[in-house]
Amino acid sequence: MRAAEDGGFRHGWTFDSAVLWQEPFVIYSQILAATSSMMLGTMVTNPSTRDWSITASAFATLNDMFGNRTVCGIGRGDSARRVIGQKPASLKTLGEAMHVIKELAEGRQVDLHGTPVRLPWVRDGRLEVWMAAYGPKALRMVGEHADGFILQTADPAIARWTIGEVREAARAAGRDPGGITVCVAAPAYVGDDVPHQRDQLRWFGGMVGNHVADLVERYGESGAVPKELTDYIAGRSGYDYSHHGRAGNPDTEFVPDEIVDRFCVLGPAASHVDQLTELAELGVDQFALYLMHDQREETLAAYARDIVPAV
Repeated sequence: MRAAEDGGFRHGWTFDSAVLWQEPFVIYSQILAATSSMMLGTMVTNPSTRDWSITASAFATLNDMFGNRTVCGIGRGDSARRVIGQKPASLKTLGEAMHVIKELAEGRQVDLHGTPVRLPWVRDGRLEVWMAAYGPKALRMVGEHADGFILQTADPAIARWTIGEVREAARAAGRDPGGITVCVAAPAYVGDDVPHQRDQLRWFGGMVGNHVADLVERYGESGAVPKELTDYIAGRSGYDYSHHGRAGNPDTEFVPDEIVDRFCVLGPAASHVDQLTELAELGVDQFALYLMHDQREETLAAYARDIVPAV
């Protein structure tokens, strides 16, 4: 994270999935102490792992210590829930949690479990809540309630559709669509050996496929969700969360090269600049770079040297 900040990155993110990875809030205090201005957040937390008061208190404590430098990225909960045999939260629960967490972290009183609750020690707290979403109902919730939108794929066609849905919902709710930060998150790998890059990043298509499978179950294979998202999961037979988010995931053989190319950012630095420029023209404010492959340091250095200055 220190190297990323030195290289021009303004935000840093980690997973929040307690069985698969270490507890993020313990690590965040160390990162914030070691950096000077980088914003830090979960990509993503969920409404079910912790009581909402605990989540709010964790963010508010870090903000009190380091000057409002956190972002609450949140979704329904995929790996964090499924790896312990539980289902993701409903959108209704997620919406309620987003409201309560933000209100508490910013020092306001809110009703929680039927009880008026406030964090009395919060002073001048600020916590933006960015919601991860793919489907029509979730995208509408982002537009109506969230401070930011996290889209976990760098496919311009999907970005165009999802951003449009979020902005339309914001306008209908009387909100400023331009006030919602749009963050695209996807793996990136800088270099010339594209076949090797694809093999290293194929895990991401499997991760996204979990969410797409939920959408297909809910909406069917046509209609509300574009084919750019739904077509490729036809060969998906199962998923082992013990390999979640890791290069070499054996449960991603169904992911074709075309999906890796569309969902991720590959090739030499110039290709990255071109794809990120296209995303920016569609309304993307920020690119969050997944660094789970065998050339992490080299890719980060290439972004700092060649890509961040260009975009």
